[in-house]
Amino acid sequence: MHSRIGLFLSPVHETGQDPHLAIHRNLELVEHADRLNFDEAWFGEHHTLGWGLVGAPETLIAAASQRTRQIRLANGVVPLSGHHPFHVASRAVHLDHLSRGRYILGVGPGVPFEAGVFGLDAKEQRKRLDEALPTVLELVNGEERVTQKTDWYELRDAKLQLPRFGPGPIEVAVATSGTSVTSPRLIGRHGLSMTSFALPFALLTPGTQEHIGLAQQWKHAEEAAAEYGQTISRDAWRIALPVHVAETGAQAFAEVRDGYDRWLFEYFKKAAGRDVLAPGASRDRALEARVEAGGALVGSVDEVVSGIRRLQEATGGFGTLLVYVADWTSYENTNRSLELLARHVAPRINGSAARPQEAVDWAIAARGR
Repeated sequence: MHSRIGLFLSPVHETGQDPHLAIHRNLELVEHADRLNFDEAWFGEHHTLGWGLVGAPETLIAAASQRTRQIRLANGVVPLSGHHPFHVASRAVHLDHLSRGRYILGVGPGVPFEAGVFGLDAKEQRKRLDEALPTVLELVNGEERVTQKTDWYELRDAKLQLPRFGPGPIEVAVATSGTSVTSPRLIGRHGLSMTSFALPFALLTPGTQEHIGLAQQWKHAEEAAAEYGQTISRDAWRIALPVHVAETGAQAFAEVRDGYDRWLFEYFKKAAGRDVLAPGASRDRALEARVEAGGALVGSVDEVVSGIRRLQEATGGFGTLLVYVADWTSYENTNRSLELLARHVAPRINGSAARPQEAVDWAIAARGR
């Protein structure tokens, strides 16, 4: 049974630990998720700030493709502003073959604080995404040769030699976050999938509703799709946010509280230079503020099921929940959380628990006839 739940691995790991073991932990986690019938695993790309160690996610996707059986594997995402479009397309098609059709190409402009690594102004990242995306789409899923010259790449009669693994196109998704209008409109214009991040970095106070921003993103994408004669599907809409489940809500908060504090204040505040608390907000309630605002799900099975249902209702519906693994707690607690998601949360969301229960109810009713 498919869960319609996936993993999003930025991946982030606290500094001070062996980076070699951290890299291999990501592969072990994806193998665990594959056994639990999670639908997808996404790998991010980062080059700065120390916590995000994976600068070549395609290598991890290639390795994971040989260790797993059914889980789909995705770039989350390729920052097109830092890669030649031909190389992006070539790697995508190779990963499509290595995974036997389980690969998803996720793209985006790149995170602003890494623009300087490539000698770019952050505004240039968005411009490059707009230029490169149609070229990547043609190279990956089209049949025509591409000739194009920009101020940062050139192609002359370019066409990949390797065909796709299957007859259908490779799925392409674009990342969105915050109140962005540009990315959702780009999605609608090209009829692509959308991956939204419910990860506001800061200024979370009770009463702030991240869900509202997500619903607005979909509205922008739908409007652009209608404008350009495209079709987009909520079933291909993914929402990524941190999720942690334990036997009780109190236990879930206790397991992640310290790790969340370090992630927020050591990574985003100290390393990334972000403002991470709204004026007047208290550090000791920062985790509760995020959960209350819809920027994370932390709690018991019942509480997380209710949170997912509220998210579905508030957004109008989406296809897959991507569990952003933020390394807030021990490996054992994380693994247990994923098991609870697979065994007890997903069946109540996707309806797979209904048929066995119907059989029980029918047997009881039949004895009284």
